[in-house]
Amino acid sequence: MATEVRVRFAPSPTGGLHIGGVRTAMYNYLFARNQGGKFILRIEDTDQARKVEGAEEYIIEALKWCGIEADESPAVGGDFGPYRQSERLATYRQHVELLLASGNAYYAFDTPEELTAMREKLQKEKAAVQQYGIATRMNMHNSLTLGKEEAAKLIELGTPYVVRIKVPENQTVVVNDVVRGEVRVESAIIDDKILLKSDGYPTYHLANVVDDHLMEISHVIRGEEWLPSAPLHVLLYQLFGWQDSMPVFAHLPLLLKPEGSGKLSKRDADKHGFPIFPIEWHDPRTDETITGFREQGYLPEALVNFLALLGWNPGNDEEVFSLSQLVNVFTLNRINKAGAKFDIGKAKWFNQIYLRKQPWEELAVKFKLVAEEEGFTCDLEKAKEIIGLLIERVTFFSDFWNQGKFFFVSPNEYDEQMARKKWNEDVAAVLVGFADKLSSSLVESAEDTKQMLWEVANEKELGIGKVMPGLRLAMTGSGGGPDLMGIIKVLGAEESSKRIHNAVLALN
Repeated sequence: MATEVRVRFAPSPTGGLHIGGVRTAMYNYLFARNQGGKFILRIEDTDQARKVEGAEEYIIEALKWCGIEADESPAVGGDFGPYRQSERLATYRQHVELLLASGNAYYAFDTPEELTAMREKLQKEKAAVQQYGIATRMNMHNSLTLGKEEAAKLIELGTPYVVRIKVPENQTVVVNDVVRGEVRVESAIIDDKILLKSDGYPTYHLANVVDDHLMEISHVIRGEEWLPSAPLHVLLYQLFGWQDSMPVFAHLPLLLKPEGSGKLSKRDADKHGFPIFPIEWHDPRTDETITGFREQGYLPEALVNFLALLGWNPGNDEEVFSLSQLVNVFTLNRINKAGAKFDIGKAKWFNQIYLRKQPWEELAVKFKLVAEEEGFTCDLEKAKEIIGLLIERVTFFSDFWNQGKFFFVSPNEYDEQMARKKWNEDVAAVLVGFADKLSSSLVESAEDTKQMLWEVANEKELGIGKVMPGLRLAMTGSGGGPDLMGIIKVLGAEESSKRIHNAVLALN
């Protein structure tokens, strides 16, 4: 095994990057950084029919937004390139020839009709193993049954063929997995997978093993869906004679639907109203644009923290980790076996945490720009005060405007239910008196304003608690919102007084 930790994330450029893929990339990245190793991005584009224009660039941008940048990749290069499998075809062909020469692979000329007939026959017989492999290969149309000379003639004539692995008989294949432990599989149930397709491109099984070996990958950290293929990959290492450099395997638990059963899909995300991609993806095949976590207002730090805890735990109750903190504490042995339920509520909670961590000055600058884009004048001090009043109430940055536009737009409608319950002539009388006092006073603090309201209410022999809902209604038009005295301070005495008189006219 390689002495330096070298891990890889190897997506196919067939569309947007699923959030599960982001987690896989992140776990690879965290482990590499924790161990002082290298994180490699390799593009597995051997399925040319499904390759989508722009997908590779999208993957790189999406990972970069999450703070995950590769040490070696098609974009930055490296000593083990090329990093696109479509540029490594000659290498795969050489390794297929090695397996053919050693008798560990063979040519197969079976037509689709012959393959269908084989499967139907096995199903009819209710065979224990219903696949192209040890039990069936000597009954099929391949170089094992035809002989070398006949196979060579067919190839010369241009007969379509694939190359299949010849799985050894009577062998127990052992996969040692950091997450799953020891997995033992009998070779009798491993099928003779295709290694080289009829178009000359390798399958994933061949290409990923050859690339992992040649790129000196020390640890293969990938999704649980690849666990059934792991015995075949171990076999390939053995048949190539690479046992001593076999990587350590770690198969990650599935991301589950919010309900907890079944793998998370785009359909589930759509159903629950959350994204499945980290950033917006425009599909050139359908012209569909699919929003991402970034566009919905999630901060990359929040998404990274949320994903890190979906399948891994630090061993204590701590939950909030920056990317650099995750690097310091991440270990493979704390990855869980069980699938992780995708709780979007938790993602929102993390976003609140990280939004509150941002400097108010920076948030105020952004808010000022939003207000000006909406056509309102807003100085930086006012923006900062609004941020301070709303910061504990928001989940996304867009909530600052959605919840705070009343600071710029006087209400012309009032919550009917709140008005019926909390508004009456006595409340109106106190508010008019308060408005008159406001307009003739200098409001310097929220405490001064509250004292003024208390004094007026006391004069009218009405408890301040009965007046506050009506005052909020006058200021915002609704029954909820941030600190009321803070609102009045931001609005100023003149505007606050004006809003009270407008509400009295509208509601009395």
